Amino acid sequence: MKKLVVRSLLSSLLILSGNPAVLAQVPQKTPPTMKFSEALPANAFSELSRIINPTIVNISTSIIPRGNMRMRDPMLDMLERFYGSPATPQQPRGPQQLGLGTGFIIREDGLILTNNHVIENADIINVQLTEGAKTYEAKVIGSDKRTDIALIKITPTEKLPVAALGSSKDTQVGEWVAAFGNPFGHGHSMSKGIISSKGREIGEINKIPLLQTDASINPGNSGGPLVNMKGYVIGVNSAIDARAQGIGFAIPIDEVKALIPQLESRGSIQRGYIGAALADLDPQAAAYMGLTEDQPGAVIANLEKTGPGAKSGLKPYDIILEFNGRKIKNSTDLVDAIADAPINKEAKAKILRGDKNIVANIMIRERPEDKKATVVAPKKIAGQKLPFDLGFSVVDATDDVKAQWGYPPELKQPIIIEVERNSLAARSGLRVGDVVLDVNKKSVDTAKDVLKHTKKSDNVLRIARGGQIAIVTLDGKP
Repeated sequence: MKKLVVRSLLSSLLILSGNPAVLAQVPQKTPPTMKFSEALPANAFSELSRIINPTIVNISTSIIPRGNMRMRDPMLDMLERFYGSPATPQQPRGPQQLGLGTGFIIREDGLILTNNHVIENADIINVQLTEGAKTYEAKVIGSDKRTDIALIKITPTEKLPVAALGSSKDTQVGEWVAAFGNPFGHGHSMSKGIISSKGREIGEINKIPLLQTDASINPGNSGGPLVNMKGYVIGVNSAIDARAQGIGFAIPIDEVKALIPQLESRGSIQRGYIGAALADLDPQAAAYMGLTEDQPGAVIANLEKTGPGAKSGLKPYDIILEFNGRKIKNSTDLVDAIADAPINKEAKAKILRGDKNIVANIMIRERPEDKKATVVAPKKIAGQKLPFDLGFSVVDATDDVKAQWGYPPELKQPIIIEVERNSLAARSGLRVGDVVLDVNKKSVDTAKDVLKHTKKSDNVLRIARGGQIAIVTLDGKP
C-alpha cells in the first residue's frame, strides 16, 4: 500500500511538470567564491564615532526679513527640488531662524566644509562645536551653487580636531559607511548603512554624479560627512529622495577636494561663458527649422553682440551638436560643457547651420557675476494690439517703460504689455513682460515691426524672459 501511494505521488508530480526532463535541465551550480576581508570588529562604529564626532559642527543660520519670507530648514529646498513638498509660508517677526545644518572641520584653524544650500542667503551663520558650548559666528569663504559645496570659517581659541579626507574613487557598492550630522537638531548623531550605488546622475540636485547610500540622512544632516570604515570622509551628505526611505545622496569627496583650493582662494568656482542664450530643440522648433523631432543638439537662441560667442562666429539658430569633445543632446548638456571648459582657451564646436555641418573654435571667457535687476511695478501703459486675433499687445522699449519694468537701458526690442485671457497668445505661453527679439526670423526693433512681420497664421516668435530665450509658435487658429 505504501509503494502504491509513493508511485501515485510521483506520477502526479510528473504530470504537473508537463515533462519529466524539465527538472533535469536546471543545472545546480554553486555561487562564485567570495573574497571576504577580515571580520568587522564589534567596536568598529564606536571607534568611528570617537574619531569623527569631535570634527562635526552644528550650523544654524538666520536671515533678516526683507518682505515676506518663509520659515524652513534649508534642506527642505533640496527636498522640493527632488520631488518633495513645499513648506507652509509664515510671516516673519524679527531675525528669522532658517534651521539647522551640519559641517565638518577640515583644518585646525577652523575651516569648515558644508553644503551651499545650508548657508545660502543667510545673513548670520552660527557654529557650535558641541551642544551647549560656545557659539562662533562664521564667515563664508567660498560657495558654489552648481555643486552645492561651501567653505565657512570660524576663529577658534585653540587647534581643532580635523576629519581626514579620503578618496571616493575606490569606494565599492555594498561597502559599510556611516553618516554624521545633526538631523532635526539632534546634535552629533550617527547612522550606518552601505553604499547602494555610485555615479547617480540627478540633475535636479547636483551637476556631479552622486554616491547613493541607505544610511539614514534627514533634514539637518546636510553638509555632514559620509565616512568609510577606515575613518576617511568619502562624501558630503547632500540630499534625500523625499519619495522613499533609505535613499540618500552624498557628493563624492574626490570632486569636493578639487574645488576646495579655488573656493578658498577666490570665493567661487570659475565657470566658462560664451555670451549665448540657449534653447532646447523641441518638436515645434525642429519642425519650423525643417528638422526631425529626434534631432539632438542645443539651439543658439540669442547672442550678446560683443560676447565671445558672437565674436567667434556663432549665429542665432545655430544648433550645437558637439562641444569640446562632448556630445550635446540638449541645452543642459551645452551649459555644463561650457561651464567646464578651460577659461581663456578655444573650444571646438560642431555646428549644424541650416543644412550644413561646420566646425568653429569658440573662445571661452569667465562667466560674469550675475546682476539682480530691481523690478519696479509698472503703470498701465497702452500698447499696440496684434491683428488676426492673436491676443496680445506690444509697446516700444522707451526709457520710461524700461525704468518702470526694471529692464536695462541697452534694451531696444519691443515688450509684450498685455496678453488676453484664453487667447491664442495665452495658450501658446506668451506672458506680459516678454521681450520680442524677432518674428518669423525677422528682427524687430519697434512695436510696428512686430505688426509688420506678423502673418495671419503660422507665426514663430523668439522672445526673452528672465534671462532665458524661448521660441514660441502661434498657428493663428483659435
